[in-house]
Amino acid sequence: MPNTKVYVADAGSTDGTQEIVLGFCDRLNLSVIRGGLPAVGRNNGARAEDTPYVLFIDADIELADTTLVRRAMDLMRSRQLHCLTTNISCPQGSKADRLLYAGNNLCQYGSRLFKPFSTGMFMMFDRERFLELGGFHEQALYAEDYMLSKKVARNKFAVLSGRVITTNRRFQKMGHLKLVKIFVGTALHTWDDSYFLRDKQYWTA
Repeated sequence: MPNTKVYVADAGSTDGTQEIVLGFCDRLNLSVIRGGLPAVGRNNGARAEDTPYVLFIDADIELADTTLVRRAMDLMRSRQLHCLTTNISCPQGSKADRLLYAGNNLCQYGSRLFKPFSTGMFMMFDRERFLELGGFHEQALYAEDYMLSKKVARNKFAVLSGRVITTNRRFQKMGHLKLVKIFVGTALHTWDDSYFLRDKQYWTA
């Protein structure tokens, strides 16, 4: 998709991210924009475009399925959705890593009955609705994706069949127990947005 605009949010990295990204400009329509906390970079990218849909993905996500984005857009259009996500897979991780991501996927499906839960690893939004909802909360210190997706009407949310591939980087740095504790805390504080503004040391990993 050489004509698709891609924004890479960079929060002052010192590992040559900008140079690497710009090295693909001969093949892709790329721009580097100002980042910060993930919500800041994501909002900056969404504001820079005027397309009907915006797709947010994390830096360590691999789109192994070449039909995924097209199918996501088709489903958004046909069902007039406001937001969708897909399954997350960690094939190179440990058994515990894979089990926890499977649990994450089940929670995404189950959330359609209560408050939609979309992981920011792959999150497509109707841009107009995204702006109406105020975008990602830029003071959120974690779970900014859930804070936004839970505002979406249940009948306007879907989980697309398929998957994206991620790494087990965060499990390795934070440990399984701590991440499970954070996940459970998120579920227990669904109605308390101030909880997500308190530092859980999530982005230090």
